[in-house]
Amino acid sequence: MSTYDTIVIGAGMSGVTAARMLVDAGRSVLVLEGRDRVGGRMNTDRSAGFPVDLGASWVHGIDDSALWDLVQALDIPTLEYTVGSFQVGGRPIENFADDGTPMDAEASARWIHDVELADRLLTEEIAASATGDTYLDVTERALDRSGFSPQRIDEVREFFRHRVEEQCGAWIGDLDAHGLDEDAIDGDEVIFPRGYDELPRRIAAGLDVRLDTTVTRVSRTADTAVVATADGEEYEARTVIVTVPLGVLKAGTIAFAPPLPDEIAGPIDRLGMGVFNKIFLQFPAKFWGDDSYVLRALGEVGEHWHSWYDVSAVSGIPTLLTFAAGPFGRRMQDLPDDEIVADALGALRRLYPQAADPTARWITRWGQDPFSVGSYSHLAVGSSHRDHDELAGPVGDVLHFAGEATWGDEPATVGAAFYSGRRAAERILGTAVDLAGFAERIRAREQSPGS
Repeated sequence: MSTYDTIVIGAGMSGVTAARMLVDAGRSVLVLEGRDRVGGRMNTDRSAGFPVDLGASWVHGIDDSALWDLVQALDIPTLEYTVGSFQVGGRPIENFADDGTPMDAEASARWIHDVELADRLLTEEIAASATGDTYLDVTERALDRSGFSPQRIDEVREFFRHRVEEQCGAWIGDLDAHGLDEDAIDGDEVIFPRGYDELPRRIAAGLDVRLDTTVTRVSRTADTAVVATADGEEYEARTVIVTVPLGVLKAGTIAFAPPLPDEIAGPIDRLGMGVFNKIFLQFPAKFWGDDSYVLRALGEVGEHWHSWYDVSAVSGIPTLLTFAAGPFGRRMQDLPDDEIVADALGALRRLYPQAADPTARWITRWGQDPFSVGSYSHLAVGSSHRDHDELAGPVGDVLHFAGEATWGDEPATVGAAFYSGRRAAERILGTAVDLAGFAERIRAREQSPGS
């Protein structure tokens, strides 16, 4: 049986970050990954000759972001795109009324004012909420206080529902009242014209990563652990870092012996795993405004397909990205591609009757992916912010957890995965890891002969 200082389960952003930091410190590390690639939920499709980010796309807020500092240090090009979070204003957005007609500047300004006022009332309701209150509960209380007409209330209600779906991949009634407390964005947002998975791939270069290797069991004692795989192999290590997504932990496809203590099992049970699927449609020509970042339908016309993001700059070909998230996303991923595209295109043509048939499409089904079983974590009713950080462990000095679901400050982001991987490595090493030096060592390896 091969023995290592540390075994890392999962080669997503948190896994490769932790592994690289440990290897840089002189530790022997093995990374076991069930997929046939590095990156996890950072998945870039380049089959068409340009990158399409099927998973993570954005750095959400670059101010005071160590992730952004790493991107810059590695000279990875980015494009500013500051509507990756579900915003009502900011960059140019084409808003459409309930009947599908474009809203003029005055109507759009009134709409933005309505959401801003409702959000201020919502902040007060969240602060006054009781244990067990859902995000639906507090939004309804805020709308009751708004003084808006019934139609305006319906429009803001839909906005709140869609915001929860896009940010959490969940139904608004399943999200805790505090589920969007971490939703603030500091600074611009950016996307990646060369594909976001460049980042984990460069971090992972040179690591001992075994792809197509599915872990089925982790057995531990007080000072060691044995990791078993689906092909019958076993590996031993003094420490193990589990970085698989929360959805995999909730599915129970990895057995832990002895069973995980309540301090870890409780957060796994209480936290939610959302579904957020992407649908990219390419067109022969643009039929929307050249300067618009987002096309957004309010009310009935946008009940399902409500927001369309212009990501044409990545490929140079007119391309819109829309989302199917929460319960709607779970339903849609069971349908054939042609039905999904027809449904989405029908909604888009209520805004733009002249929209041509798409020339290409990309559709994700993260809820059906056995290596993620969902898209990202959220604060389900009955959970708390503490659950995210408590999920990180450790269990004794042997078993650690990392990944976006284990980072309470900004879960459901690549930043959370990166920071949690660093935390796991630092806990094992017993010392801080300098991020500037981390980036310098990556670049030095890339520039050395034979690397």
